[in-house]
Amino acid sequence: MVHDSSNHQFDLCCALIYCVLLSAVWWLIPHPIWGPALAMLPIVVMLVIARPFEMVLLFVVFSFFRIHEVIPVLYPLKIPLMLSLAAIASLIWHITISHKITLWWNRELTLLTYFFVLVFIGVAMASNRSLALTYFNDIFCKIALMTYAITWITRTERDFSLASTLLTSSGTLVGIVALLNKANHVGLVEGTRVTIGRTMGSVLGDPNDLALVLMFPAAFSLSLITTNNIATWQRWLGYVSLPILFFAVLATQSRGGLLGIMAVFGVFIYRKINNKLAFIALVLIASILLYTVAGISERSSGGAAEQGLDASAQGRLFAWQAAWRMALHNPITGVGIDNYYANYFFYSQHWDGLNHAVHSTWFGVLAETGIVGLIVFITLIIALIRMAYQSIVVLQTLDKVPPTIIATAQAVFSGMIGTVVAGTFLTQGFTWPIYILAALILAVSRWTTLAKQLHFAN
Repeated sequence: MVHDSSNHQFDLCCALIYCVLLSAVWWLIPHPIWGPALAMLPIVVMLVIARPFEMVLLFVVFSFFRIHEVIPVLYPLKIPLMLSLAAIASLIWHITISHKITLWWNRELTLLTYFFVLVFIGVAMASNRSLALTYFNDIFCKIALMTYAITWITRTERDFSLASTLLTSSGTLVGIVALLNKANHVGLVEGTRVTIGRTMGSVLGDPNDLALVLMFPAAFSLSLITTNNIATWQRWLGYVSLPILFFAVLATQSRGGLLGIMAVFGVFIYRKINNKLAFIALVLIASILLYTVAGISERSSGGAAEQGLDASAQGRLFAWQAAWRMALHNPITGVGIDNYYANYFFYSQHWDGLNHAVHSTWFGVLAETGIVGLIVFITLIIALIRMAYQSIVVLQTLDKVPPTIIATAQAVFSGMIGTVVAGTFLTQGFTWPIYILAALILAVSRWTTLAKQLHFAN
């Protein structure tokens, strides 16, 4: 009875303090909006604390898919900022106070941390510290934090199901807007390549970056279609989303995007076809068809009108040579994150009056984190791919595995393969996709390990 009474007194004390604060704010700043806003505050706080996974996932979705730029009416609301504050507050509460989130560690997390530390050191040693610090503070530190968050809070079947569904749905929304822009000739680059939000300076205003964003959920939609015993509504989500995402990638006319989505399809088909020669033939035929259907030969850069090695390919070779020189000059730390573009003039032997992007994940990491950074990065990617594959193998040996777990395991494996392949032409070493996939691969592996231990214990 004493315990119940003390709890009751504590609740009354909290309520009294809140009422006093509410009255003080209203007295100091007498505005009608404060009444409803402050009245809703306790509900918002309880929602944030009760739903840490949803807060983190929504922040990742808005930051990666740029939903507030895809739907411009949402832009002034600063939704990513509010979600980031909600996600961080919820994580701090559950890690330090409620202890509902249990932290764990493994070798892959160690590699991931080594890479993050190298990037941070590179910021201090960057040729342009202002550029590096701005990108690190505005983007990469959030990516790093949310990588750990997704890894540790994605634990249940419901979490994996929600992640697959929301990532697929968000990608479908971006794909629909991309196809509408293509149909209405809005924001086209070179007259044929689709973009989103180009006039407002969106990341999706680059066709290659848009292709990367569209390719990412394609793995999840394909996995929803091919997983046995998946919920009917999730399978239909896959059926609806896959063609939208596929044709939207084609509309970007990005060679990296095409390679990536072919790799995603290839992983699923490879596991279904026993005759590997037939698989190789199918890949060659599909490559020719996709190249033709996508209209890459009609591009102003890299199209059939250019003789010999086209300007787009030649430009990439020059960019990669510049990246190699940056790494040779700064083998330990590189030139610093987001510093490749600013340093192109100093390291390129083929200056045409303009700085250029590196257009390669591998050479981008090489230039901006040095040779050491690239070695750690490649080691991490190989370890993650191996872990993702091992999770699929183990899940096939267990009984009564929820279909959403299997779907997520297949999606992150094929998604990582597609991302690695697309990395030949797309710069994604310091953007969201690799790290979202890494976090989900780690989470699936953790779930699989615990399920395996329980299986043998029984």
